[in-house]
Amino acid sequence: MFDHIVHFYHLCALDWVDIVSALKADPKAAAGLAEKLSTWPKNSQHEMKAAQDRLKTFVGSGQLGVYASGYWGHSAMKLPPEVNLLAAAHYLQALEYQRKINKAVSILGSKTPHVQNLAVGGVANAINPDSQSALNMERLYYVKTLIDEIGDFIKNVYMVDACAVGAIYADWTTIGAGVTNYLCVPDMPLDTKGTKFELPGGYIPGGDVSKFQPINSFNDDLFEKGVKESIKHSYYEGDWNRHPWEEETVPNMTEYDTNGKYSWVKAPTFDGKPAQVGPLANVLNMFAAGHKPTVKYATKTLDTINAVLSMLGSSTRVSVNSLHSTIGRIAARAIRCAVMHDACVSQWQALINNIGKGDTSTFNQPVFPKGEQRGFGFHEAPRGVLSHWVVIENGKIKNYQCVVPSTWNAAPRNSDDAKGPYEAALIGTPIADPEKPLEVLRTIHSFDPCLACAIHMVNPNKKEIVKVKAF
Repeated sequence: MFDHIVHFYHLCALDWVDIVSALKADPKAAAGLAEKLSTWPKNSQHEMKAAQDRLKTFVGSGQLGVYASGYWGHSAMKLPPEVNLLAAAHYLQALEYQRKINKAVSILGSKTPHVQNLAVGGVANAINPDSQSALNMERLYYVKTLIDEIGDFIKNVYMVDACAVGAIYADWTTIGAGVTNYLCVPDMPLDTKGTKFELPGGYIPGGDVSKFQPINSFNDDLFEKGVKESIKHSYYEGDWNRHPWEEETVPNMTEYDTNGKYSWVKAPTFDGKPAQVGPLANVLNMFAAGHKPTVKYATKTLDTINAVLSMLGSSTRVSVNSLHSTIGRIAARAIRCAVMHDACVSQWQALINNIGKGDTSTFNQPVFPKGEQRGFGFHEAPRGVLSHWVVIENGKIKNYQCVVPSTWNAAPRNSDDAKGPYEAALIGTPIADPEKPLEVLRTIHSFDPCLACAIHMVNPNKKEIVKVKAF
C-alpha cells in the first residue's frame, strides 16, 4: 500500500498533472468537482485554497520544491486547472497517509525501510500480549487504527484520482501495451505448506484472460520449470539461456552495442517468452481467477472511469481490455492497492485470532539437510514477481540468484531477440516534443521502475564507482 500510494502521487502522477496550471484554478470549483466524485472530508474549498496558497509560495520563491523537475505547460498535459489543483492537494495529503502506513510497518518490523526483524523461518519480534517490550495488543490495535485510516484514503482519494486521470487521458488506453504475457504468483499463504493463499497467482499468455493458467503452490511445476534468464544482450560473460539454479553471474562490461550487449539487466523469460510483471499482471491474473475483491474493485474502477467520461460528455468507454496500456498499469495499481488493503485487514484479524488461541510463535526452526538441496521462494512484491533461487550443498550456499520485478520488466532482448516489456511498450509512442519526451516517461514510469532492484554493483577493490550528491 505504501509503495502504490508513493508511486501514484509522488513518482508518476506529475507526468499527467500540470502543477503550475493549478494556480489558475478556482478552489471553490475544484472542491465542487471533488465532492461530486468522493465523500472525502478533506476535499473542502478550504483545503483546496490552502494547497493553492502553498503552491503560490513555491512558485513565488522561484523554486517549486516538491514539485520541481516537471514538464509544466507541456502540450501533452490536458487536465483542467481545477483537476490539477485537486491532484496537487492530494499530493500533499498523500505524504501524511504514506507516513501513517509506514508507522504500521515500523511497529510490526521494528524499523522501516530495511526491516530489521527478519529471521530464517519467520521474524524476530516477540509477541506477548502482557509485555510493554514486545508486540502486545495495544500496539496491534493501533496498527488496526492506522490500517483503517489508510483504507479511507485509498478508496476515497487514490482510486478516485486514478479514475479521473484515466478518464481524461482515455486515449492512453491504446498506448504502451508492449508485452502482454502476464505473470504473477500467489501470495499471503494461509497454511504452513504454501498450498493455500489469500491472493491467487497465475500466467496469462498473449493477453488472453481465457487462457489463464493458475499457479497454486510454492511447489508448482509451472513456475519452477518456467523461469529462465538470458544474457545474450547483457554485460556478463557468455551467451546462455539458463534456469536460475544453473546460472553464473560473471560481469563483463563491453561497449554499448544495440545489436550486442547493452544492459546490465538479464532477460528473464517464462515458458520461453518475455513476461510483464507488476500490478497489471497481478490484477488481470486475479481477475481471471475470479478473486472476489479484485473483481469488485476492478469493476468499480472501470465503472467510475466510464461515469467520469459521461460527465465529460465523451462517448468513449473502457473495459478490462483497456487495461493493456500505459494508463491501464496506473489504474491496475490503484485496484491492487484497494485489494491489498482488504487483505491487510483480513491478515490482521487472522493474527489476532491466532494470538487468541494461544499461538504466539513467530518463526519455525530451520533444518538444513545434507547433500545438495535446491529451492526457491517467491512473493508478489509492489513491482511484481520476486523470486530467489538457491543451491545449498552440505549446509552452505553454492549458488544464489535473484529474479526480481524490474529485471522482468527492464529486460533487454532475450536469446531469441524478443523485446522486454519496457522496450516493447515504447514502440509506437507518440512524442509531441523530442526535447521533452514526456510521453516516454509516462510509459516507463507506469511500470514503477527500480533499477536498483534489478542491478547491484560492487567493486571488490573498494574503488569508488559513482558519487551522488543529494540536494
